[in-house]
Amino acid sequence: MTSLKTLDLTTGGGVAWTVRAVEGPAPVGLIGRPVVATVPGEVHTDLLAAGEIPDPFDGDNESKLHWIGRTRWSYTSSFRWVADGNERQELVAEGLDTVATVTLNGQQLGRTANQHRSYRFDVTGVLVAGDNELMIEFEGPVTAAEAEREKRGSWPHTNLHPYNELRKMASNFGWDWGPDVATAGIWRPLRIESWSGVRIASVRPLAQVEGTDGVLKTFVELDWADGATDATVTVEVGGTQQSVTVKPGTETVELVNTVPAVDVWWPRGYGEQPLYDVTVTVNQDDWHARVGFRNITVNVAPDNDGTPFVLSVNGKPVYVRGANWIPDNAFVTRLNATTYRTSIEDAVDAGMNLLRVWGGGIYESEEFYDVCDELGILVWQDFLFACAAYSEDEPLRSEVEAEAREAVTRLSRHASLAVWNGNNENIWGYVEWGWRVPLAGRPWGAGYYLDLLPRIVAELDPRTPYSPGSPYSFDQFIHPNDDRHGTMHIWDVWNQVDYTTYRKYKPRFVSEFGFQGPPAWSTLTSVVHDVPLDPYGSQMLVHQKAFEGNLKLERGLGEHLPLWKNIDDWHWTTQLNQARAVAYGIEHFRSLFPLNTGAVVWQLNDNWPVVSWAAVDGHGIRKPLWFALKRVYADRLLTVQPREDGLVVAAHNDTDTPWTTEVTVRRRATTGAEVLAQETFAVEIAPRSAVVSDLPESVAVAGKPSEEYLEVRAGDGETAYWYFVEDTALQLERDAYTATVSATDDGYDVTVTASALAKDLALFPDRLDPAARVDSCLVTLSAGESHTFHVSGAGAPDVVGVPVLRSVNDLLT
Repeated sequence: MTSLKTLDLTTGGGVAWTVRAVEGPAPVGLIGRPVVATVPGEVHTDLLAAGEIPDPFDGDNESKLHWIGRTRWSYTSSFRWVADGNERQELVAEGLDTVATVTLNGQQLGRTANQHRSYRFDVTGVLVAGDNELMIEFEGPVTAAEAEREKRGSWPHTNLHPYNELRKMASNFGWDWGPDVATAGIWRPLRIESWSGVRIASVRPLAQVEGTDGVLKTFVELDWADGATDATVTVEVGGTQQSVTVKPGTETVELVNTVPAVDVWWPRGYGEQPLYDVTVTVNQDDWHARVGFRNITVNVAPDNDGTPFVLSVNGKPVYVRGANWIPDNAFVTRLNATTYRTSIEDAVDAGMNLLRVWGGGIYESEEFYDVCDELGILVWQDFLFACAAYSEDEPLRSEVEAEAREAVTRLSRHASLAVWNGNNENIWGYVEWGWRVPLAGRPWGAGYYLDLLPRIVAELDPRTPYSPGSPYSFDQFIHPNDDRHGTMHIWDVWNQVDYTTYRKYKPRFVSEFGFQGPPAWSTLTSVVHDVPLDPYGSQMLVHQKAFEGNLKLERGLGEHLPLWKNIDDWHWTTQLNQARAVAYGIEHFRSLFPLNTGAVVWQLNDNWPVVSWAAVDGHGIRKPLWFALKRVYADRLLTVQPREDGLVVAAHNDTDTPWTTEVTVRRRATTGAEVLAQETFAVEIAPRSAVVSDLPESVAVAGKPSEEYLEVRAGDGETAYWYFVEDTALQLERDAYTATVSATDDGYDVTVTASALAKDLALFPDRLDPAARVDSCLVTLSAGESHTFHVSGAGAPDVVGVPVLRSVNDLLT
């Protein structure tokens, strides 16, 4: 008979903790001195809360705190345990970051070397009734990684530190968008479990659809104590119940429940997201979770155009409108159910249906995947390998296998889980980044991506597709980043070439691409204090991690927008150019449908205040890019595209209903209300399909290219614009619009009325109040039109103008 009792050893469970620096380059007076700690937590956040360090995100503090990652830290607590008559006691650590030694009452329990897995230590006979002392000592992560490199040799990697020597969050050591704040600490729950008889070790409930029925195959792993007797395993779901009685020592039990006429789970935009409660009981031990019944496949069978990448749910192909996801804060213990929901709702509100959990981060918490299940956001889950070669020798290989098995077991239940992906850019790196000479024939990770990981997925989660890497062409004899095959990353745009280069590609599926821009003004100035504020100021460059990042922002303006005259113009121009570049790429990709089957932009979120590729900045403010994504990720998209024979209107209908509408194309003057030519035509786009319509010469050819533009409107509201020249050659009126302000119950409205073309109007209320949020951005108005921006969270100003209200007009005139 099981009698499981749990003692919570976290701060929330009432256990007091301290942390102290044991040895290393810590400031004088800190070595050996205990500081109050929070568990779960990280040493940086503990030191910050105690007033021992300044905010790592502010100014240039990051570099001043690098000593933390080179210092050994010891976490200590005392707790009382009451003997409960159970036979076995275990210390369960869900997450230790990273190289740690665990000691209870002076007896070493073991060492750990993997942030990405849990550990269970038998403390029977070591744990005593009454007072107990627990100590967990962590090596400095940077020195630990360097020590492993000295022992095992160097393996090629990006960035400064040899993060690939440890199974630790790679971006924690610094990335081209994130700070170098290599952490240590007890980062996930910690507890004592006391039990007898049998306990549930793990549960894998794999839910699929067969005909109209839902079929749940549940695999229950059991752990037995000495003297156990027979146990009954029961699985309940959707009004059904299956049970079996097993003998002591039985390791795994499989039960199958069939739920008739099941409600099927769909991604958002394709149907509802019904979730079913699952309860597993083994004698007195129980386990609860939710599942959604769905089938997911990925088609990579060669076709006449190369190799597709078509993700289908319940037999229906899904056009992927997604974003890459990085850890939502550089200090991941600051994240919780509320922060996850807020950030995932940023994806939902932008029209996305997929988030890719990138391989340089973490296997996210249950809250992340639960919200994705609820909101219908598909999850592409990378295994945690990024931009580096990895040893396939021991002890790393065993750690990789252990973490992969635990991750697949834990996450396989989630309806939203759509793809397991072996790595980020490592196959591409081996082919093209000069790794072969330093590797000198050593295995570099291919054995993980092409053998170990697919075997684990096939064994533990056969219902979910596996991809060896991103990018990948699904043939070892084809370059892994070939736009004709599989998934590709487009990074020559941003790094080397103008964003118009997107149109040179005809990608089957783009799993990374992006362009940088600064965060909101209030976010930027909260951490950058250069006087005067300058794109190349010292603190500004601390908050720009990309190589030559702000120079690339400048070069990226090209002929599109003028060089800035002041810092306000720099901020507006580079944010606008970011939004333009990414929207340009996505509109092109969608115009290629069905050849192209999806785009996953880099990136949705930031992990601190920084100039980056993110659509939502580190303070949660939606950048102009986010609003551009909302437009180009809409269910129905109109876009004007150039083809060999002239301009076309491409209409993509990513809904389950036909789109029948009348499209009016007007060639208009930029400096007034004159309509120079007009054409109207009917379009009918079947569900989940696209139509391309040629534009007649009367509208497609400008008489005076610098003074004209195209306005394309569908009868049901979708709008597109086309300009015959770049903005630097476009004639616009500076006084093309007026603005009025009116107070509302929760903020204020700003109504803008145009007397001529007003291009890309944007309101930045956070410049007046960092708490203010606006509902729209990048709004273009033709003469006679009006638009109302609604601002919430702040009081109304008397008037708005530059730099709060911006447009292309005020940059060019």
